[in-house]
Amino acid sequence: MSTPVRRQYLALRAQHPDALLLFRMGDFYEAFDEDAAVVAETLGIALTSRPLGRDEGRVPMAGVPRHAIDRYLEQLVAAGHRVALAEQLGDPDGRTLVERRVTRVVTPGTVEEGALLPAGGHNWLVAVAPEGDPGGGADGGRRWGLAACDATTGELECMTLEEAALAGELARRLPREVLAPRPGAEREAADGGGAETALPEGAAGAARITARPAREFAPAGAERALRERYGVASLDGFGLRGMAAAVGAAGALLAYLAEGWPEALANLRAPRPIEDASHVGLDPQTVRTLELFESPAGPEASLIAVLDRTRTGPGGRLLRARLARPLRDAAEAERRLGEVAAWLEAPLERAALRRALRGLPDPERLLGRVRAGSAGPRQLAQLRTALAALPEAAAQARAAGLGALADELGLAAEAEAALAAGLADDPPAETGGGLALRPGFAPEVDGLRALSEDARGALTALEAAERERTGLAALKIGYHRVFGYYLELPRGRAGEAPGGYEPRQTLAGAQRYRYAPLSELEDRILGARERLAGAEREALARLCARVAAEGAAIERAAAALARADAAAALAEAAQEGGYARPRLLPAGPIRIAGGRHPVIERRLEPGAFVPNDCELGGPGPDVVVLTGPNMGGKSTYLRQTALIVLMAQAGSYVPAESAELGMVDRVFTRVGASDELAAGRSTFMREMVETAEILRRAGERSLVVLDEVGRGTSTGDGLAIARAVVEALHHRPGGTPRTLFATHYRELTALAGLLPRVANRSVAAAERGGEVVFLHRIEEGAADRAYGVHVAALAGLPRAVVARARELLAQIEAGGAAWAAESPAGPPAAAEAAQLALPVPPAPAELALIGELADLEPDAMSPLEALQRLYELRAEARRGLGREG
Repeated sequence: MSTPVRRQYLALRAQHPDALLLFRMGDFYEAFDEDAAVVAETLGIALTSRPLGRDEGRVPMAGVPRHAIDRYLEQLVAAGHRVALAEQLGDPDGRTLVERRVTRVVTPGTVEEGALLPAGGHNWLVAVAPEGDPGGGADGGRRWGLAACDATTGELECMTLEEAALAGELARRLPREVLAPRPGAEREAADGGGAETALPEGAAGAARITARPAREFAPAGAERALRERYGVASLDGFGLRGMAAAVGAAGALLAYLAEGWPEALANLRAPRPIEDASHVGLDPQTVRTLELFESPAGPEASLIAVLDRTRTGPGGRLLRARLARPLRDAAEAERRLGEVAAWLEAPLERAALRRALRGLPDPERLLGRVRAGSAGPRQLAQLRTALAALPEAAAQARAAGLGALADELGLAAEAEAALAAGLADDPPAETGGGLALRPGFAPEVDGLRALSEDARGALTALEAAERERTGLAALKIGYHRVFGYYLELPRGRAGEAPGGYEPRQTLAGAQRYRYAPLSELEDRILGARERLAGAEREALARLCARVAAEGAAIERAAAALARADAAAALAEAAQEGGYARPRLLPAGPIRIAGGRHPVIERRLEPGAFVPNDCELGGPGPDVVVLTGPNMGGKSTYLRQTALIVLMAQAGSYVPAESAELGMVDRVFTRVGASDELAAGRSTFMREMVETAEILRRAGERSLVVLDEVGRGTSTGDGLAIARAVVEALHHRPGGTPRTLFATHYRELTALAGLLPRVANRSVAAAERGGEVVFLHRIEEGAADRAYGVHVAALAGLPRAVVARARELLAQIEAGGAAWAAESPAGPPAAAEAAQLALPVPPAPAELALIGELADLEPDAMSPLEALQRLYELRAEARRGLGREG
């Protein structure tokens, strides 16, 4: 037969079959059965056991201390687990079963603190639902509703978008968890991550996918839940008219939080619609290719690493959001640039602002904890610190000419004053000792604290009086959490205890006693302590309610803080990098003078990066066919052009001498090669899929960046595909997208004479002393050579292979056919002789060497001169063959 606590555990476990259950037992959270094995393995702690009933035997068990639960939760969630916390709802009295219930389910999208919560980024929990039946199968042409919330900051955003844009939106947000409806309305049981959903394959990237019942995404029920949550008769006032699928997704978010973290609902702001048409479209491939937030070369090789000089959590999140969603509206982007310019032109004020913001706690997330009821005295003190820095930030903003921003920064003054008046200077982490509040804020707390301190003094006085009365100098008073207060004597003096001492506990070296006057004093102390803890909690709750009432003002002040921090950070990056303010136009060409790649430039020595110009559209070409050597800088040029455009439209200065940019609506990139073998796609298939998507969606205002389209198949097929792609972009009915098309097919340079909006550009290279030097400079006209064999030699290809490649290249360029003959077999010497017997026209370097030999006049040279010249000619010949020495 199971014990009562075992039956209680099993009942709670059955309510959360998809989560690990951590069951509070005193000062520990315990996991049992299979959960215990998982917890022990994940956390690297001991797996033990204990009896929980005659029929159960010994049950596997693993536990973690209550005071360190946040650290262990972080590890479990990072390992991909959902964790349900079963809390004690009362204190154990040793006689009745303590009531317990699950108060929190922690998942990747609902963590509240710790390393899993990025300080300068959002922790997005996203829900998506297709228009129509949310439980039906996916249709590649349908539209989707998306709702995203960061429960720690209270943001809730809704949008409707095409399925083709869904993966791009998720790539920009990088959510930790995605909720999606389970296909088939009849399958309503809750499932864990990885269950089948209607979400298109691969759209969620690395995020955890959590399947939820389709009914939670139904727009009608979701609308009722949202109206009830925000106390409105209609959602039209939020701008959600016509966004039924997005409303359904928001309803699913609310249901998920209500189930696992109901306190977080108090922190959610009103839903905010996001219009996809107001931001630059970025697909996942473009986000990855341009390395906006992540890079295979490491975190420092991303654009955000170069630009993010922010000092606060809100500032870092805002900067990331702006880079993920560059604007299509030139006027709004210019407003952002104006704030950057103000800080750039006020370096002293900017420096003072950044000093004031250094190490500042995160007011948005701290406000979220206040609203969710999880803020303790330490979190309130951090919020006070954050709000206390706002007046200095406002003063510097006003001095920099940003008066409206300064006004917004001053809105949290009342909340800061309330915290300053109520909270102690250095409050403890938890309540209970009457030390969290400033004296005078709560008279009832002050009185009970004085009573508690008097009682402690009485303990000391009683101990001294008993020592004097009994003559036992070794007598002392102690406390045990089970037995309470006691008198203690060493075992050797136990026989001298007076008659009023009642033995209570015997230890190896001591004897403990119950003493009636001490018990009476204990009742006074414990009563005062309990009343003090309760009174302090009530007073702190009143203080939290007062702060929460100022929540809207704190939100606006925190938003202004984010704007000031982000703009000052961009000004700092602009000053250090020598960036220029771009001129943004609603439409028109892209003109960049002296453009640079912001990430690569930072990793080189100062002045080492070679800047280049770019002109697309207007009187210039719409399509640039870029040829030239590999490793010469083609890919860098493509990427830097796209990055400069995105930085400008996000509201940042750009790495260029000057830039005039007609706003783009979308940026598409097809640069680099990789397989998707799990999806059954080779490199070439993936390239074609991405190119097809670009051809379907690119318009006249788009920027298209393509690199080496057509590789991965035969030369003829690849050349045909590459030309067809250029022609398709050039002939688009709505207008030609501004396009950079890098290619190794030099045959494509002929298109400049056939298509009026196409021009040739090339990456310059020069031969110096028989060596190729890459100049990294973009020039007008087509490249005459690709220098691929030279790059192969730089890569370390064996010298004999490089030499043979040079021979074959010479045959191909001369139009010979013998290069296609079967390679001769046999030992190296025989093979070399057979190759030399081929009718190979001399290469230019060989002709030069032959000329030098023909010009020699041995009769006019001394023996020593002739020998020296022979050595020089041999060295030159060996260099031509790729040999050393």
